[in-house]
Amino acid sequence: MSKKVTPYNSSDQSKKQQVEQMFDTISGEYDGLNRVISFGIDVKWRKKVVAHVASKKPESILDIATGTGDLIINMASTGATRLVGLDISEGMLSVGRKKIKAKELDSRIEMIQADSEAMPFEDNSFDAITVAFGVRNFENLEKGLAEILRVLKPGGIFVILETSVPTKTPFKQGYNLYSKYILPGIGRAFSKDKVAYKYLSESASVFPFGEVLNNILRKIGFKDVDDKPQTFGVATIYTASK
Repeated sequence: MSKKVTPYNSSDQSKKQQVEQMFDTISGEYDGLNRVISFGIDVKWRKKVVAHVASKKPESILDIATGTGDLIINMASTGATRLVGLDISEGMLSVGRKKIKAKELDSRIEMIQADSEAMPFEDNSFDAITVAFGVRNFENLEKGLAEILRVLKPGGIFVILETSVPTKTPFKQGYNLYSKYILPGIGRAFSKDKVAYKYLSESASVFPFGEVLNNILRKIGFKDVDDKPQTFGVATIYTASK
C-alpha cells in the first residue's frame, strides 16, 4: 500500500480540507504554472480526452475536479447540452467562471462547488464523466470512484487523465529527476504556496497507475477498462464504462 500523501503533513486537517485550502491559495497562478511545468503538453492530452468523449456523442458531461475549467470549456465543442464542472475549491472555480464568461460560455457551463465523494446529483445523471489530474487528490479513492459510478448513466463513458510514472529507461530516470528536484523548484520560485508543488509531485509518484488503477476501477464495478500511456508514460488516459 502506498503511503498517504497530504499537502501539509503536520496539519490536523483532513486531506480533503488541505487540498481545498491548497488549491484556493494557488488558484490565481495555477494555469500559468501548469503550462510551464508540463511544457504545454497537458493541452494535447486534454484534446485527446475531449475527442474520445465527443466520439460517444454525450448529451450531458460532468467534469470532476474541474479546477479552473480547462477541460469542461473544451467539452463545449462536443455539442453536449448539459456541461457541469465540479470542484471542492471555490478559488479555482472563481478563476474558471471568469474564463467561461470571457469565452461567452456562461449560459452553457455550470460550475459547482461540491465534494466529489458526495456529489449533489441523482443516480444515472450523466452520459460522460471526466477527471483530469484530480483522482489522486481524492481523500478516499474507492469512495470517490464509487460515487462516479453512481452518477454515471448505464452505457456512459468515464475518462481519467492522470500523471503516471514511466517504467522504461531512460524516461523513468528523467521523470524521477524532474519530479523530485525541478518541479518543486519551479513551485518554490513562482508560487505563493511553497508546499503545493512539492505535494503535487509526491502525490503523483505514489499514486497507483496502469494495471493497478485498472484493477481498482474493475473492483468498483466499471467495465471495458483500458489505459493508454501518454508521452513516454508521464501521464495516462484511462477509459471505462458502466
